[in-house]
Amino acid sequence: MQRVTIHDVAARAGVSLATVDRVLNGRPGVRAATVERVETAVRDLGYTPDVHAANLAKRRRYRLHFLIPQSTNAFMEDLKREAEQVALRVAGERVVMTITPIDAFDSHSVAGTLAVLDKSICDGVAVVAPSSPEVRAAIDRLAMRDVPVVTLISDHPASARAHFAGIDNVAAGRSAGQLLARFIAGNRPGSTAKVGFIAGSLGLRDHAERHGSCLEVLEELQPGLQALKVREGRDDNERTRDITLRLLDEHPDLEGLYNAGGGNRGVISALEERGVARQVTFIAHELTPYTRRALLDGTIDALIAQNPGHEIRSAVRVLKALIDGTPVIAEQERIGIDIFLPGNLPPEEAKT
Repeated sequence: MQRVTIHDVAARAGVSLATVDRVLNGRPGVRAATVERVETAVRDLGYTPDVHAANLAKRRRYRLHFLIPQSTNAFMEDLKREAEQVALRVAGERVVMTITPIDAFDSHSVAGTLAVLDKSICDGVAVVAPSSPEVRAAIDRLAMRDVPVVTLISDHPASARAHFAGIDNVAAGRSAGQLLARFIAGNRPGSTAKVGFIAGSLGLRDHAERHGSCLEVLEELQPGLQALKVREGRDDNERTRDITLRLLDEHPDLEGLYNAGGGNRGVISALEERGVARQVTFIAHELTPYTRRALLDGTIDALIAQNPGHEIRSAVRVLKALIDGTPVIAEQERIGIDIFLPGNLPPEEAKT
C-alpha cells in the first residue's frame, strides 16, 4: 500500500502544503473552517506524519548523553565499545552521542555529572545509575527539565526515569539459584553444601536484585544449603581475586559460588590458584573473552548474559521516540536473558 503523504492531505482538503503544515504543527493564522477540513482529510486518509523525514527537513539533531562506567570490568568495556560503534552508525541520522565515563560506585559523582545536564546541552540521557537518593533526585530534576532519562543495566524505578534498558535482574538471580541448586544438590535433597556470594556492590540495584532472588530460590529448592554472607568486590579484578582467595581459605569445603557482578577475572584466577577450578560450581554473569574461556575450560559452569549492543541500540531508539513524542514499541525493547553452557556458546566475534 502506498504511503499517504502531506500532498494527499493538501489535495483532499483543497489547501496548500503550507496550510497543512501550519495545521499539523498547531501554528496560528488558519481559519477554523480550514483547520476542520485539514483534520477531516487527515482522519479520512489515515495520514500519519513521517517523523524521520520531518526531522531531516527541519535539520533536527538528537543530542544524547550516555554515562557509562569506566573500569576494568570487561562487560562495561564492551558496553562502552558498543556505544562508540553505535554513535558512528547513527551520526548519519543526525544523532550526536556523547559518551561520558563515570564511577558507578560513587553516587555523589554520578549525581554531580547528571546535575550539570539540561536542555541547553542535551535532549536525552542514558545512565548506568547507582541506587541512591541523590542519583534519584538528579534523574528527577532532569525529567522536570524535559530531558528524558533511560537507565541502563541497573534500574532506578523509584525515580522519574522514562525507561529501563536492561534484563529482568530478579529473573536473572532466580536463574542463578536454579542452576546452583541443580548443579550442587540436584540429586541430594536437603544438602548442606556451602555456597559463597560475590557482588560488585549491593548499592547497585541489579546486583542486589540478583543476590536476593538467588537466595530466595535456593531456600525454596534446597533449604539445607548454607548461604554465606555476600562479599563486595566493586567489580575490580584484583579486589575480587583477594576476597575470593579469603573465601576459599576460610571455607575449604565450599561447593558453590555465585558472582552477581563483575570482576570475574579475579574469581577465575583465585579458583585456579587454589586448584579448585573444577571442584567449585561457579555461576557468573556476562559473556566476555575471559568468561568464554573459563566456561570452555570448566572453571565456570554456566553464564547468565545480556547483550550490550541491544541495550545501547534500544536506549537510542527509546530516547529518540521520547524526544519525538512517538510510541515506544515494548516488545522490540525487551532485553532477553541468555544462559550459556559450553555447548551453546555463540561464535566469538572479532573486536574492532
